[in-house]
Amino acid sequence: MARQILQAIVDGILEGGVYALMAVGLTLIFGVLDIINIAQGVLVILGAYLSYSLSVHLHIDLFLGLLITGPAMFVIGVAIYWAFISRLRGSERTSMTLLVTYAVALIIEGVLLKIYGSGYELLNASYTNTGVTIGGFVITYIYIYGFILAVALVIALYALLYKTRFGRSVRATMQDETAARLVGVNVNRVAALTFGIGVAVTAAGGMVFGATSGGFNANSGYDLISRLLAIIILGGMGSIGGALAASVFMLTLESVVSIWYSQWSILVFYAALVLVLTIRPAGFLGRKAVRAQ
Repeated sequence: MARQILQAIVDGILEGGVYALMAVGLTLIFGVLDIINIAQGVLVILGAYLSYSLSVHLHIDLFLGLLITGPAMFVIGVAIYWAFISRLRGSERTSMTLLVTYAVALIIEGVLLKIYGSGYELLNASYTNTGVTIGGFVITYIYIYGFILAVALVIALYALLYKTRFGRSVRATMQDETAARLVGVNVNRVAALTFGIGVAVTAAGGMVFGATSGGFNANSGYDLISRLLAIIILGGMGSIGGALAASVFMLTLESVVSIWYSQWSILVFYAALVLVLTIRPAGFLGRKAVRAQ
């Protein structure tokens, strides 16, 4: 039994890295724009399909393909912001973005269904089916690489936010949009670039998800968004490190519980969210209202 528990913990930690790749972009967008991107789940699936096309039709390695899909998703994110979100103003902006991003999700889903059909696809490479044996456990390479990529992206985003001039503009916008405008920050440009970065990160999340999920199609985004929202709430809305911590915590807990009660593991996932928020409403690494009203 102890061996099973240890295996479940290892699997949960590594799978948490996969979900962190999908969640960090969502929490970054919320932290800067104060909106929840309901389309994030479908955008993850879009990233998976882009990796699938490069892999199957052009025989490009999945990780190497991120050099193409990442910039492509960035452009898509900026286009979505300028075409739909930048037009929203006023006190109802936050609620309206829920409807707008849901509409964007439906559009993307329809395009994916038209191009790829409703059948399930799976990303394959040499490292998606082979692994390394450590202490008697077999760990698939894709999970190891995915976790390393998640940590690297979190570090890179922190460096972007705290070590660059653009990052200072982003943090200024997060704290007080009006004051940021007064000191010369182009808030609209910062918002567009941030949304683009948040969507670009999903290229990595989509690729790893597509290689580890057992299959995906255009409708898979709906299952993802509820989990991603739970993760960023638990980690602290707007906290990039919190998204990683919450992903690892939630997926590890679910993995351990599934040893005894596999049918209840998903319930524990959300029960843990309620319990933790009862004790700490701001989440693991969240802070109380930093945005000036």
